[in-house]
Amino acid sequence: MKISVDYSHEMRLHDSPVLRALSWAGGTLCVVLGLLGLFLPVLPTTPFLLLAAYLYARSSARFYNWLMNHRLLGPYVRQWVEHRTLTLKTKFLAIGLLTVTIVTSNVFFVRFAPALPLMALTGIAVGIYILQFETRDMER
Repeated sequence: MKISVDYSHEMRLHDSPVLRALSWAGGTLCVVLGLLGLFLPVLPTTPFLLLAAYLYARSSARFYNWLMNHRLLGPYVRQWVEHRTLTLKTKFLAIGLLTVTIVTSNVFFVRFAPALPLMALTGIAVGIYILQFETRDMER
């Protein structure tokens, strides 16, 4: 594995070896879920990759650098870590999937009437929150 940039300076390892091991396991699980999200439309990729980066930054320099330098996954993570911005595509997908999920849930699954407007309001609030982030083109 060739590391093009060393991001170790951004890390803050847990003092506890147990917590480092748990963080590493959680980060690895998040990478797997993020990869599944590339193929499954209802499973989001970016949030899992961001959580994996956080967990790896607390547990393993090797895996944090691997994720940050990954040819396909790294640009999404680096963009958030370095700029705290989202691409227009990411915003569109996040709000679109949020809308589809809430509408589908409300129409087909939720039978508790007071939950319907609460879910809709939550979706609107999350959508507004997502739109608040600066939009930036992906750096290559």
